Amino acid sequence: MGEGGGQGAAKARLGLSVGAGEGRIWGMTGAERLARQFHRLGLETPVLEDLQGLPASTGVVIARADWVYDARLIAALVAQPGVLLVGPEGAALAAHVAGPQTGAAAQILEGRGGGSTPGLDLVRLDPAALAYDEVLRKREAPVLEPLTAANVRQVEARLFQGSYKGVTDIVTKHLWPVPARIVTRWCAMAGVTPNQVTFAGFLLVIAAFALFWTGQFGWGLVCAWIMTFLDTVDGKLARVTLTSSKLGNIFDHGIDLVHPPFWWWAWLVGLQHTRLALPHPALILTVVVGGYVAQRMAEGVFLKRYGIHMHAWRPFDSWFRLITARRNPNLLLLTATSLLGRPDVGLAAVALWTALSLLVHLAQIAQAAALPRARVTSWLAR
Repeated sequence: MGEGGGQGAAKARLGLSVGAGEGRIWGMTGAERLARQFHRLGLETPVLEDLQGLPASTGVVIARADWVYDARLIAALVAQPGVLLVGPEGAALAAHVAGPQTGAAAQILEGRGGGSTPGLDLVRLDPAALAYDEVLRKREAPVLEPLTAANVRQVEARLFQGSYKGVTDIVTKHLWPVPARIVTRWCAMAGVTPNQVTFAGFLLVIAAFALFWTGQFGWGLVCAWIMTFLDTVDGKLARVTLTSSKLGNIFDHGIDLVHPPFWWWAWLVGLQHTRLALPHPALILTVVVGGYVAQRMAEGVFLKRYGIHMHAWRPFDSWFRLITARRNPNLLLLTATSLLGRPDVGLAAVALWTALSLLVHLAQIAQAAALPRARVTSWLAR
């Protein structure tokens, strides 16, 4: 296949895998993984024998099943007629062709076409152009790895890394990756779904709230930390197994958005059951709850106005996301002070840090507003 123009393929409607890999990735063969990727993009997945006599108006994406592809690569193939994806050593791996070219393209991808066939002159798809992942807020080369029995763990590790957000809090970024990958793989092999993990996390949200409310801060923190860990696992499990859903996404993000201020409120009430009740509880509650709501609103305003997440704007903004007054950094403060026997100091520290973080976010909005809108772009996309 050459590097010229495409030959009239339409937007893809069908997805076809050819060949077979030797291993199973997250419990799936290469062909099963491709089928899930095709289905998620709205493609039907017939077998090659059923694709005879297709009109030129029907686009077909064909990919070798002995390779593992990043979702960005498959999406780009589906969206761009007349393109070819090649491997690091120049072998043809996948293509988007017009219906009548399906058989010839399948032969080439399987190594039976001699490397060139008249009428299959396709433009090469450049994976480097897809390095910026806006959803996960990071710049990282798309996954494109051969699938063999010997490198399954290596490829799984690469896919797991690829499923991680580049801009997140310090605990999620630096503490959870290794244990989360282990538990994610166990869940995938055991058939545990992301929504089941999310529901377990929801039960722990309630348990932590009840324990904080009654002043049982130690056990409440145990439940809270397990919940934050599962909150990492469910999203990664959904991405690596290609089982995310709109309902699951709403459930997961809804819990994440709503529960933190309820925990801080419960912590404040729980202090009343001890000799460490804070003075001015109404002021503390206003700061931790109101500050959290205002902070999330500021992030939403920034996203709506500029089309990017506030924390992905500049290097400082991405760094500050590590420690800003969101759930996990606040839990670090509460855990450290509770271990020292002063849960009251922990909540006071959370209130102070929430106020300071809100000031930083307001300053970020003011700085962006002082620039032409076109200049407010993510440093990760440059």
